[in-house]
Amino acid sequence: MPIYEYKCNDCGNNFETLVMGGSKPECPSCDSKDLARLMSACGFVSKSAGPSGDTQVKSSAGSSACGSCASSSCSSCGVG
Repeated sequence: MPIYEYKCNDCGNNFETLVMGGSKPECPSCDSKDLARLMSACGFVSKSAGPSGDTQVKSSAGSSACGSCASSSCSSCGVG
């Protein structure tokens, strides 16, 4: 059950919603089904040993899961 991002073609609202099976989502602002699915940014965390043996962490925070979060780490809100 993936979460998709949409833009409503009627009112311009951007939102994300959980899509179950073949169900068609509606805009939460105007109840329209005239939607365009948006490309979502994905996030990842890569851990590796650095040259001196210390652990290096590189991340790319996706905007879909934590769009309202100002943190650089998903451990602060429990997502991920």
